[in-house]
Amino acid sequence: MPDAADFVDRIKSAYTREELPAKTLLIGEGNQAKKLFYIDKGCCRCWFNNDGVEVTFQFLFEGSFASSFESMTLGQPSWYSIETLEPTVVYSVPLERFKNARENNPLAKASYIHYIEQRLMDFQKLFVAHIKDSPEKRYRELLAHHPEIIRRIPQHYIASFLGITSVSLSRIRNRK
Repeated sequence: MPDAADFVDRIKSAYTREELPAKTLLIGEGNQAKKLFYIDKGCCRCWFNNDGVEVTFQFLFEGSFASSFESMTLGQPSWYSIETLEPTVVYSVPLERFKNARENNPLAKASYIHYIEQRLMDFQKLFVAHIKDSPEKRYRELLAHHPEIIRRIPQHYIASFLGITSVSLSRIRNRK
């Protein structure tokens, strides 16, 4: 895997820097993604609408990439939305330009594969935890392994991410 600092420097020199306020929609559910974003500062959430209820399934922080995998790989509209939760600095590149670099640059391809493998592992852990663990255990794991989520994300988004109501999350948080 290439040196991480060198890789980030390459992104910053090749992508377009954008400063975005909180609540900026990067990709809307049902729309074709046009860009790939690298989050330099700030955070985002990924969510979809389920019969009028927003369901949060992922948070993205500094060092993460954000785009629609459906748009990037299949040319299909995004299954979900991605929005900033705080003022965020991203570096963006049009998807077509990224796909060209990924196919023609061994460093870009290796970095992409490494990132996708890591994301797949994260999703597997989340999937298994939602099946086998109680909401309280999922919260305790989140607290232990991802304290930045607890510090930076509003409680109602954390509750959605855990698959519970805000009231249930408050009860869990108040237990010793």
